[in-house]
This record gives sequence, C-alpha cells and structure tokens, in this order.
Amino acid sequence: MAPFVHDFEHGNKDAKDLLGGKGANLAEMTNLGIPVPPGFTIDTDACRAYLAAGAMPESLAAEVDEHLATLEGKAGRRLGDADDPLLVSVRSGAKFSMPGMMETVLNVGLNDESVEGLATQTGNDRFAWDSYRRLLQMFGKTVLDLEGERFEDAMDAIKKAKGVTGDLDLDTDDLRDLVAAYKVIIREDSGAEFPQDPKAQLMGAVEAVFNSWNSDRAVLYRRRERIPSDLGTAVNVQAMVFGNRGMDSGSGVAFTRDPSTGAVGVYGDYLQNAQGEDVVAGIRNTLTLADMQRIDTKSYDDLIAIMAQLEAHYRDMCDIEFTVENGKLFMLQTRVGKRTAGAAFRIAVDMLDAGLISEDEALQRVTGDQLAQLMFPHFAHDGAQALLTKGMSASPGAAVGKAYFTSEAAVAAAEDGTPVILVRRETNPDDLHGMVAAQGILTSRGGKTSHAAVVARGMGRTCVCGAEQLEVDVRGKKFTAPGGIVVKEGDTISIDGATGEVFLGEVPVESSPVVQYFEGEIDPDAEDADPIVRSVHRLMQVADRVRHLRVRTNADTAEDAARARRFGAEGIGLCRTEHMFLGERRALVERLILAEGPEEVQAVLDELLPLQRGDFVKIFEAMDGLPVTVRLLDPPLHEFLPSLTDLSVKVALNEAKGEVNEHDDILLAAVLHLHEQNPMLGLRGVRLGLVIQHLFQMQTQAIMEAAAIVATKGAAVTAEIMVPLVGSVNELALIRQEIDYAVHEARVARSVHFDHKVGTMIELPRAAVTAREIATVADFFSFGTNDLTQMVWGFSRDDVESSFFSEYLEKGIFPASPFETIDRDGVGRLVRIAAWEGRETKPDLKLGVCGEHGGDPESIHFFHESGLDYVSCSPFRVPVARLEAGRAQVMESQGNAG
Repeated sequence: MAPFVHDFEHGNKDAKDLLGGKGANLAEMTNLGIPVPPGFTIDTDACRAYLAAGAMPESLAAEVDEHLATLEGKAGRRLGDADDPLLVSVRSGAKFSMPGMMETVLNVGLNDESVEGLATQTGNDRFAWDSYRRLLQMFGKTVLDLEGERFEDAMDAIKKAKGVTGDLDLDTDDLRDLVAAYKVIIREDSGAEFPQDPKAQLMGAVEAVFNSWNSDRAVLYRRRERIPSDLGTAVNVQAMVFGNRGMDSGSGVAFTRDPSTGAVGVYGDYLQNAQGEDVVAGIRNTLTLADMQRIDTKSYDDLIAIMAQLEAHYRDMCDIEFTVENGKLFMLQTRVGKRTAGAAFRIAVDMLDAGLISEDEALQRVTGDQLAQLMFPHFAHDGAQALLTKGMSASPGAAVGKAYFTSEAAVAAAEDGTPVILVRRETNPDDLHGMVAAQGILTSRGGKTSHAAVVARGMGRTCVCGAEQLEVDVRGKKFTAPGGIVVKEGDTISIDGATGEVFLGEVPVESSPVVQYFEGEIDPDAEDADPIVRSVHRLMQVADRVRHLRVRTNADTAEDAARARRFGAEGIGLCRTEHMFLGERRALVERLILAEGPEEVQAVLDELLPLQRGDFVKIFEAMDGLPVTVRLLDPPLHEFLPSLTDLSVKVALNEAKGEVNEHDDILLAAVLHLHEQNPMLGLRGVRLGLVIQHLFQMQTQAIMEAAAIVATKGAAVTAEIMVPLVGSVNELALIRQEIDYAVHEARVARSVHFDHKVGTMIELPRAAVTAREIATVADFFSFGTNDLTQMVWGFSRDDVESSFFSEYLEKGIFPASPFETIDRDGVGRLVRIAAWEGRETKPDLKLGVCGEHGGDPESIHFFHESGLDYVSCSPFRVPVARLEAGRAQVMESQGNAG
C-alpha cells in the first residue's frame, strides 16, 4: 500500500494532487535550499480515506510516529520533552488555495511541563506562556469545536482588569492567568481536560484539519470557486519557528508584486513579536516591509533575495509567509498569489515581455471573469462626496450599498435585494457567507494580506482594509468616522477599492478605462495609457489571433449592433424581431390578432412591412457585411395584449357602470381565445408562422428588401433567417417554402441577387435528437440554450430561480445554475448529439449558440470542444467571449501537444 506520509525532501511543486498546494511548495522550497523548518505532509489520500470511513487509516499513526522521529532528529529536540521541547504546527493544504477556510493549530506539543522547559531554554518566560495560551485557544476552537468568543472574552477581561488595550501589554503573570482561564473554559465547555499528551494533541489536530474540509465555510468556498468536493486536504506537520520570541522576531506575509495593481515591487505586512496568525487575522495593524528593512535589515535583505528566487523559479507572482526567529529568517509557505483582475492582466504581460512565459501561457493566466470585472463601472468623483476616511486599497472596484455589521444581517438584506457593504473590525473565515452576499467589504483592521483582502481579491469583491480611523461597534450596529460622523446599519456608503477611500452616501459611477478602450476612446499604445488597459489590449490581440470560435452578438437595434462591433463582435447571432413590435407598434399586432379574414390580416401585414424593413436597413448598415441572423417572431401572441386579469376587471367595471365598450369586449374575447395554461409550450415560434398566414413571409420580405436597399448602396449584406421552436423537419420544410418564395419575390422586385441562408433554433429536445433529418432542410443550427435548458430540466426559469434554486445549489445538486453555465451532462449532451448528427447529414452545416450561455466563460469552453462555429452573446460580454475562445483554443492545443 502506498504511504500516507511524506517528508518535505520527497516531494515537489508538481505533486499538488497528493501533497496539496502547501505541502508541494514546501517540498519545492526545501529542495531549492531555501531555509524551511523541517516537516512532513500527510497526504490527500489519507484525508479521503478518513472521510470515507469516519476513522483514521490503520497505518497512519505508525507512519506519523516514524516521520515524527525523523523530524525530531533534524530538529535536535523531541515532541513533549520537558526540558527542550519540539513544538510543531499542524496546517491544512488543499490542491487549490482556500485561504482561511480550513484549520490550523500552532504550538502543538506544549503542556504544563514543557512550557516551563521552553521558558528555561529560551530564557523568555513571557514567550513560553504566550505560546501556551495560543495553543489552548486554537485547540479549543479548532479541535474541540468550542465557541471562539469565550476565549476572546477571557482575554478582554484580563486586559480590562489590568487597564491595557494591547496583547503585548500583558506580562508573564497575566499570561499564566490567561492559560488557567482557558483551561477552565475547555473543561467546562468540552467536559474534559486539555490533553497533556503531545501525540494526542497532534493526532487531534490532524483529525480536526481533515474534518474542516467539510466545514460550512469550506463547502461554501468550494462551491463558489468551483473546486471539486472530493479532493480532500493534505496536512502539513512542521517544526515551529517563533515570531513571538521578542522584538527581534516577527512574522509576515509578502507578495513579489502588488496583488492589487500588478506593479513591480515588494508588498507585504510584518508584525514584530507575533505569530503568523496575527498577521492574517488582522487583529493588529501591521507594519510595512519598508519598516521591516529599518528594523531588521539582514532579515529583510534575505527575504528580498528569496522572493526574487521564487518568482523566477515559479515564473509568476508569489505569495509568501515567513517568520523571523531571533534574527533568522524562515520561509513557511509560498504559492502563486491571488491577485485582482487588473493585476492578473498586467503580471501576465510583464512575464511575457520578460521572456519568462509564452503567449499561450500568458493567455492562460487570465480569465473572462477577470475581464468582466475590469469592465465594471468606477466612481465618478466630482468633489461633492463626503470622504469619511481612507484605508488600504485591498481589492479594486466601486461598491455602493447599505452598511451591515454582521454576516447574518448582510445575507438577510441581500436576499431582499438590498445592495450591501459588509463592515467589520476584521473578517474571519466564518464571515464568508456575508462576504459572498456583499457588494464590498470594509474593515478597520488588517492589511493587504489580511483574510478580508485575500478572500475579496479571490472573489472579485471590492475591499478596503485597515481603515483604522473608523471605530466599528458591531454590537451597536454602527461605526464612527473622524469628526464624530456616525454611520448606522442601513445607511448608504460607497467604497473605492482602488484608492481605499470611503464615502458617505452614494457616489455616482462612470465607465471603466477598459470599457473606454473597447469603445475606442482610449489609445492603448499611448505613452500615458493605463498599464492594465495596455495589458488587456495585448492579450486580446493574442486571443483573437489563436481562436477558432467566432464571436457574434445578440442585438435587436442598430445602436446595440454598433456597440457590439466596437467590442469586437463578428456578426449578429440573434436579432429578435418581437422587440420590433413593441411600443406604438403594439396596436398593429393587436389589429392583426383581431383581424377577421385574410384581407384584414394582409392589410395589417402591409402596414408592418415598411416598419420592419426600416429596422433591418439600420441593422444591416451597422453590421456592414457581417452576418446577421434574424429570428422570426417567437413569443406567444398574448404577450402583445393586455393581461387577462386586467382586461377582465376593466370589462367588469364597464358592466357595473352600465357602460359598453365594444373594443374591450372584443379584445377580452380574443384574449380568452388565445389563453393557454402554459403559453411557452403553446402557439409560438414556427407554429405562429404556420397558423397566421403570410406572417413569416412578410418578415422575410422585410429582411430581404432591407438587404437589397443596403446592397444597392454598395454595402455587403449577409442575411440569415432563423425559424424558432422547430420540433419537426416537416415544420421547417413548410415554412422554408414560404421564406424562399418571399426571397425570390424580393429579388425580382429589387432586381438584386444575393444569397441567403435559412436555419433553425435547436431549443427543443426533439429537434436535438432528430437533427439528422432537420439538417436536410436547414443551412444552419443555432442552439437556443435558454429554452433547451428549461425543456430538458422541466424548469420554468421565472419560477424556479426565485424558489428552490438556492437550496439546490446548497445541496450540491448542481454546481452552478444551469441557466448560467451549460449543463454538460444533460443539455450539453443534446448539443453534442445535434451538432454531430447535423454535420453527418450536411458537413458544412454552420453551428452556433445564441442563449445566454454564449457569454459564460465555462460554457464557451464546452462549445469550443463541441465543434461549434460561433457563440453569440450580449454586447457587453463580447470581449469576454473573445478572450475565453482564445483560451479554449490554447487549452486544446496544449492537450493535443501533451
């Protein structure tokens, strides 16, 4: 049987599946000769075995003992030794970074005897007792699952009795008292004494880390980040080095580049006389690395050299945790660091320009979701806003919302549709659900490497940290800003994650520089161009050069079409004609419905024809020869009439007053005649064209006459006519006869010849499974994945998303809404079947998608894999689709090369 435990010397950075990210990188640094405290990793196989059986694997304890003995030999100390004890840390480490979501226990091995030995050996009583109280607090909360506030309250009581505010103001006697108080809490709340056996502490901590894989916050984080739930976590057991041994010691977190902007430089936080958890938790405001350089020049210089080595080795920005013990630097962790969207683009291009990575690698370092974040609006400052304070710019963006001071309140408000800013002194992993619900996060403590900052950057949330001028009163549901300004729960504030500014009230927003670039308002090659804009431009060029999948837009007006072209759209994949019948034209549709006999119907169609033709002329002109796919009328006719309820009430009131309104009576009769129990499964789409004579013929005539008008002006036109809701090849064949006749008539009338295509939307399961037959009549398929998803799942989107979808997501029935990301196994399988069988019949059959999935990054990869020719999405999502189409091509190329 393969071993479960591995010394750091026996791994490398590519072993993340087995050793987790932290363990793999500790092994890599060890083998690079970087100063890493010795240790070993209990692998993810052990975690999965534990979670499956509910008990530790039989061989694990013996393996831990064996590797612990090796560790003791390297350290020259034994775990639990009364005179010179070895202490270890027990830390989680999954394959994918999940900052703060799982557990850590430090100082494992201390007990009532060894704390005295540690004090004697180090000559520092305060340090020893501070380490012991930390172990009790972390063990109680993490391993025994006790309420963390019990320990915090005990700490606050001792500080209050002594009349001090800071942890460092407590002396050795105070810490002894705190240890005694913590022991009482453990005994009272758990029913047992704190275990004095160091190995019992160790295995208890390992088990707690395994269990934390399925904690509520870890499950929520994985679901949000799309991390598989069956990976499990590794556990890293490592000799402790102590940042809390005095003022020549400390702990810190650093980045090799600015994680907010991507700028070259060294960024991080440092705390003297502190352990690493103090830095990440944000309970004390940190010093900068410039302060560290002044305080401890040698350790700083060593840190800078190691950071340069790691960035060159990993060829990426690195996130580093370190500890200085009595002037000696140790590295505790490195990983490819989380960064903001803007930083991701800038760093990728910087690494590309430096020759460290290829264009393909650079493209893989950014995502469509990150590009979408960069397209969000920014604050438009005009000096009129009341600036409350300024903190650290932890994660950029412009967020406006009402202040809420607990995660529970934030979630409740967000569920009611209220935009929320979560305000905390500092966040902790239990605040994840509130952070997910919020538009932005504001904390009065912590730095750029605090929990709030790291998690916010990973989620793309706006965040301002360390706004220390704010006095946050969580229990009083308020904060006080300089000048005595009080902001209460429910008051509106605005936070700027790029500048760290916090404003009272709502600040107006403006389009982002990246949107201005896509609109052609910013020259990315100008000397003063924003470096992030330049980076976006560079990687968009790469994506456009490599991608196979074309990108069209969903546009119903010339204005939308023109904007989409500026954003890089290569045609219109969906032009919905029903939007052309709204407003003043609704009265014509009403007349069409009420028409008696073919002559009245034709009279209305004759009035509609020039109006439709005019719309299409503008759209064809805007697209200037790019393909335009026009969907003929799709929705049921009742959508153009007053609601049955409103009209019934109106007629009833007329009758009650003794009044007669013949038009209302006729209209009510028509509505009753058209009324359907489920209109989305009734008289709509191709069925309208078959029932209302000449309707689709009129629309086709308008399309082709518009094409002729534009063509006679010397412009190119590519018209594609799409028939919706086809379930049978016979439906499409009958309608195509009408369409082809109308095309012929338009050509003769205008003396212009040009090709046209007729296709259909594949949005019914029957259409998908009979695609072989339908392709005999169709020139192209466009997958209408919105309706196809509804039909396959039996969901009515308008109903289910607001009722039970949240519960389905929480229970993991699906990882994401199937209306947002394509359901590969169900809906996706039908897409593959239809694509395959359609091209078996007609090899040159054009395939596209025009549902909302066309702008979803993950879905775009699926459509690329399925061999589609294009995706179509809203104008705003066109750049996202272009980027992801390029990334999909690169991933396929890398897979083929591998």
